[in-house]
Amino acid sequence: MIDTPLEQQPERQLDHRYDALAKVTGRAKYAAEFPVKNVAYAYIVQATIPAGTVAAIDDAAATRASGVHSILTPFNAPKLAELGNVNVLQDTTVYYSGQPIAVVVARSLPEARSAAALLHITYKEQPAKLDFEGLLKEARPPKRGGTSRRGDPDASLAKATVTIEQTYSTPVQNHNPMEPHATIAAWDGDKLNVYDATQGITSVQQGLARAFSIPQTNVHVECPYTGGGFGCKGYVWSHTILAAMAAKVAQRPVKLVLDRDQMFGPVGSRPNTRQHIKLAASSDGKLLLQQHDSTCYTSFISDWVESAANPTTLLYDSESLSVSHLVVPLNLGMGTWMRAPGEATNSVALEIAFDELAEKLNIDPIQLRLANYAEKDPRNGKPWSSKHLREAYAQAAERFGWSKRNTQPGQLREGNKLIGHGMATANYGAGRSPSSAVVRILPNGRLFVGIGTQDLGTGTYTILAQAAALAFSIDPSLVDVKLGDTNLPRSGGSGGSTTAASVCPAVYEAASQAKLKLAQLAVADTQSPLHGATAEDLEAKDGKLFLKSAPDKSETITALIARNGGTPVEATATSELAKDRDSFTSHSWGAVFAEVAVDADTHMVHVRRVVATYDIGTLLNDKTGINQLTGGIVWGISMALHEQALIDKKYGRTVNENFAEYHVPVNADVGEIDVTCLNIPDYRFNPLGARGIGEIGITGTAAAIANAIYNATGKRVRDLPITLDKLMTA
Repeated sequence: MIDTPLEQQPERQLDHRYDALAKVTGRAKYAAEFPVKNVAYAYIVQATIPAGTVAAIDDAAATRASGVHSILTPFNAPKLAELGNVNVLQDTTVYYSGQPIAVVVARSLPEARSAAALLHITYKEQPAKLDFEGLLKEARPPKRGGTSRRGDPDASLAKATVTIEQTYSTPVQNHNPMEPHATIAAWDGDKLNVYDATQGITSVQQGLARAFSIPQTNVHVECPYTGGGFGCKGYVWSHTILAAMAAKVAQRPVKLVLDRDQMFGPVGSRPNTRQHIKLAASSDGKLLLQQHDSTCYTSFISDWVESAANPTTLLYDSESLSVSHLVVPLNLGMGTWMRAPGEATNSVALEIAFDELAEKLNIDPIQLRLANYAEKDPRNGKPWSSKHLREAYAQAAERFGWSKRNTQPGQLREGNKLIGHGMATANYGAGRSPSSAVVRILPNGRLFVGIGTQDLGTGTYTILAQAAALAFSIDPSLVDVKLGDTNLPRSGGSGGSTTAASVCPAVYEAASQAKLKLAQLAVADTQSPLHGATAEDLEAKDGKLFLKSAPDKSETITALIARNGGTPVEATATSELAKDRDSFTSHSWGAVFAEVAVDADTHMVHVRRVVATYDIGTLLNDKTGINQLTGGIVWGISMALHEQALIDKKYGRTVNENFAEYHVPVNADVGEIDVTCLNIPDYRFNPLGARGIGEIGITGTAAAIANAIYNATGKRVRDLPITLDKLMTA
């Protein structure tokens, strides 16, 4: 390798988003926006009962309607091969209200929607299971995993001097990214071309290939831009398969875009949780026992578990521990990944419980956390690849002014406003997946980067340009990036906060190998001033190759390539996982502090400010990174005060399946947000020292706000979201 060690490289960040101009000018194409000739439009018809079967579908009137090409139902749909947990017109069973049971294909979307209304559907209804609380007695362990135990919980409990035991609950939530799910599918013989709004182009490619029994190489998926995902676009849902099925039957390209209300049910949700926590400690605050038992709903389609108790196994150290999960099967749509699955809901319960324990012990909440600081992974004794949570606590507390807070609940007022302060720990796992990338040095001196990953709006384009530029010590604006295409070298899905940590090392490695090839070209070229040197003794900077020991001895990259036929110099590389990865645990950490003002009469809560410090390794780009963390905090505010899907217990439909009634924060709901990162590289985790940041921002935030509300009012609400009625009656 001819690279300078990464920690010695000059920092060159893009001060703007790489794709900003393309987005504001409309050049950035999202899945539903690609121009496709002769395209037809599909509209999904959904079940109106929560349980039973489709007895018959009379499509005579719909078939005669203007512009209709075809109508697919369970009675005439082509049989597919492997679908996993997604039911796509392969039988007549109805598992939940809102399940796709037919699709109408027509010349235009209005015609497809109009014809769908003409379908006469007859059901054979069965009793539905929809009452989570009423069915808790039927809760069962999930089919896989869900329990963990260490030490002797009974003995530890017997030694404790202080104990708290409470139940905390969080509601069903839906993802609702700005861009709804959308697919365009077009067949050319046995080859399938797809534009899909997805977090994983390779997953879509694999899923469609399995469903239609064709080679994976016959499926080409493109997704250069995704308008948000938050987990729901990480799965191959029914609409994607239906679009391809409809295109095959109609023998023409088909576009299928979900309406906003169709985003509630068919594309997953975060299940509700009911979390029972018992904490037992000695008088000095040392944890003796952590017991965390979580129950959530699961569907009759898939045994999905919101693993809310799992993070308790590693966040704090304790003598004994017991965690478990149970599921209650309901006639609702599948649960799925949603920003920080498990950690977001866990942090609500565990971090509020820690606040309650700190109060009972009469010690500072930070002191309690430090007293139980996990110096190594409590699950297995392995060291952390890097952990600086202590520094995060200290820095955030100083910036927030934690030492000056009022410690007596309900005692701090500003006029009619009750002021409160709270804090919580943020945490999320750090993961990587093997990724491959190609880097091409062009005759004009620019770099081309190609990689089969996705950009959900998080800034992937930006950091990939920086990673390639880093190897050549050039401005990132001189790098062209292409992604979102299965014809490019393969990468993993964009989820689990793994993208940056996976793809950036691959791009950096490919760029480094391309640079080495360029150096080898120079030293072999008799006309080059670098002829005869050793390739490893050369370095690149600002468009030139030069001898490290004699920087004046150099040549421009453009001149070198031009003299050697003008052919681009290219390298493809794969970034593998660390060879010693089984010897350590990688995780990201943070400390979140919140200030709220609560109207003493109306109980209206306003989050005045949130201050947070994160230990996430290297912050690759200040703008995109801080933006990601800030967005997570906003979602944490939503989780604390606003967001919940209301399920009708008779019909099983989401009552508030629109943005008017599914409440999320607007600008007026969000006060000042102050985010910093320690920016301490974790080189043991990956060569760039960077861990993922897409999800940690939501963790801890809701709990910090809930703890602040208690500090302001003296009222402890353990059922989220904390709405006015709950505060009034607490």
